[in-house]
Amino acid sequence: MKIRVIDFECSGLKPPEAAICQVGKTDVCLDHHGRPSVGIPFGMFVNPGHQIPPEVRAIHHIHERDIRDAPPPEVGLQMLMESDGMPDIFCAHQAEYDRQFFPGGNVPWICTRKTAMRIWPEAPNHKNQTLRYWLGVDGEYGFDQSHAMPPHRAPPDTYVTAWVLAKALEVATPEQMIEWTNQPSLLPGAIHFGKHRGTPWSQVDSGYLEWLLRQPDMDSDTAFTARHWLNRRRADAR
Repeated sequence: MKIRVIDFECSGLKPPEAAICQVGKTDVCLDHHGRPSVGIPFGMFVNPGHQIPPEVRAIHHIHERDIRDAPPPEVGLQMLMESDGMPDIFCAHQAEYDRQFFPGGNVPWICTRKTAMRIWPEAPNHKNQTLRYWLGVDGEYGFDQSHAMPPHRAPPDTYVTAWVLAKALEVATPEQMIEWTNQPSLLPGAIHFGKHRGTPWSQVDSGYLEWLLRQPDMDSDTAFTARHWLNRRRADAR
């Protein structure tokens, strides 16, 4: 099985104002025992068709000279589909964002952020670089520091995400991760609003969780998390 981890650097926050200016990928291959091996990252600059605003360049430091003679984004997206063969699964650290630019055809997706929130709810946060150090992937045999630098460039970020994915594969299957990706996020830690602010979700009063579910404007992640803990309590009470 081949899981292709992808990442984009863009000229803004979201389309249509933003367009891709760099494409990156790192393949993770699973042997017949399900053991992952992380490949070498690859990337290419593409021309978004307009200048990159200075406040965006301040994040990824991609210069106009890097993209001036680069091919259009479609060439980079085609590379993700065809280079080294089609993958079985696409993966990104915030897959919902990347899929705005690249749906990936009929290939299923894994979101490592949603996966990490499920597996490691106790992490200080679930950003890519935080997980890199919190999980200690820098110390894993085979991790090449040079492939992970600089951060906020597409190929190095896919390399870090690939190693986070490899750690997740020690405790979850790709099928589980795909299922989690297709659901809202299970919010970790404590509730951050209302009278129960600061209380771990697992300890929030059931009546309050039921109240949250009755609110018509409640966001999908909060509603999903409230329903998760209610269902878990009902199952435990049987």
